[in-house]
Amino acid sequence: MTITGSVESAEPVVRTGCGVVRGRDEDGLTVFRGIPFAQAPVGDARFAAPRRPRPWDGIRDAFAFGPPPPQDLGAVGAAGPPDVPAGDDWLTVNVWTPAPDPAARRPVMVWIHGGAYKMGHSGSPAYDARRIAADGDLVVVTLNYRLGMEGFAHIEGAPANRGLLDQVAALVWVQENITAFGGDPDQVTVFGESAGAGSVASLLAMPRAAGLFRRAVAQSVPGTFFSTGLAADIGTALAGELGLRPTVEDLAGIAPDQLVRAGQALAPKMPGNVPRWGRAAPTVTPYAPVVDGEFLPVTPWRALASGAARDVDLMAGHNRDENRLFTALAGKLGEIGEDRASAALRLYAPGGEAAYRAAFPEASANDLYERVQTDWLFAMPSLHLAEAHLAGGGRAHVYELTWPAPAFDGALGACHALDIPLLFGTFQESLALLQFGGAEPSEEALALSSRFRADWTAFARTGDPGWPAYDTRRRLVRVFDAEPAVAPYPEETSRRLWDGHEFTPLPLVGQEA
Repeated sequence: MTITGSVESAEPVVRTGCGVVRGRDEDGLTVFRGIPFAQAPVGDARFAAPRRPRPWDGIRDAFAFGPPPPQDLGAVGAAGPPDVPAGDDWLTVNVWTPAPDPAARRPVMVWIHGGAYKMGHSGSPAYDARRIAADGDLVVVTLNYRLGMEGFAHIEGAPANRGLLDQVAALVWVQENITAFGGDPDQVTVFGESAGAGSVASLLAMPRAAGLFRRAVAQSVPGTFFSTGLAADIGTALAGELGLRPTVEDLAGIAPDQLVRAGQALAPKMPGNVPRWGRAAPTVTPYAPVVDGEFLPVTPWRALASGAARDVDLMAGHNRDENRLFTALAGKLGEIGEDRASAALRLYAPGGEAAYRAAFPEASANDLYERVQTDWLFAMPSLHLAEAHLAGGGRAHVYELTWPAPAFDGALGACHALDIPLLFGTFQESLALLQFGGAEPSEEALALSSRFRADWTAFARTGDPGWPAYDTRRRLVRVFDAEPAVAPYPEETSRRLWDGHEFTPLPLVGQEA
């Protein structure tokens, strides 16, 4: 970060509430990177709610993405994300705009990345928003938020859901500053995938986020929300990996990378703790939003059904074969046998194992495993979010991606996170390298990618993505395939199995055996 004294510059400058930032003109857009929306959450600000950024004098160069929050690199690899700066100024936003003209008042899309609440950052090349901003002629903002123990672990003396509070602070920054970048604060759409979609769902239910956005897109919403009892117990286990108590007093002096390592140490032990942590255990993810009764008073499904966000337009959907990404990453694609399938069915199926086997009589053990995992973790939470919104008086559009990833002769199917390269047009980055095999995208893939952006940006502009709103009579959804179509929701068998199921906070189910 560089600050200079003069406001005169050949490069574009914008005055924010905290000072002047200088961006760059790139490919017909103006791009600003690494603008702080809150103070660095270190020192006495660590484990606290985000604090407003400190003002600066002169011009701050907004040329480089801010440093990623401390995180479990997971599938990204031990080498870490490329070309990102070090430092602790994690809470930053980035802006792509056709023109930083306050009179433009373009719609604004705010992206919240996924990553199991423990990895990811807005500077990832997979989230390069230039195509969305250019194709839609709108402003796109991406943001960082605290992850892992810093952002989501239950720590005594610290507020719950610190990562979500960071997102709220970023949305407040958008409200206060986006006009100067050419955006309309009254036309803000939040959109996110996986943990980002869980965050979007949470924001819909959070009183602190009310009025900060007009529309929301939730792509593959995870059904994992923790009760306070479960969060506290997992928090104790996380701190226990360091021989400490889960308190601000014990953890404040511990380096962030040590907290990351505690999560990495606990994750592989989680599947053996099903008797205590139930359905959360096999996810090997010790973090999730906590239904704490304050910042997140109830689950998103219950909040929406009560009308908490009825004035917000919602688009929600999922991919047909979400779970195949995870079995592929585990080296088990197509290899799940009867024992593991039965265990998954017993743990997750709302009507029990027999109900799923009767509903899918021709399915193999592997297919049943994939189906129930996909349904429990992403598909039914996403569908039920839309249905809850309808019940609360809101309007929702639903989609399903059925187009298969081209790698491995299509064996990955329409797997988790395939919508990211299709939406952003970033086919050579991150998980897209696995999904597309490193090959250049086909004309079919490029056409579908263009369709994604057209529908997403149309929704951000008008609230209508180009297909009918969902209702519980016709259940029409957009089916994204080689030839996108509008059709009744394709997963009717699963929908019936889960009809009436409530996604409640995951409980602390019992004592260790």
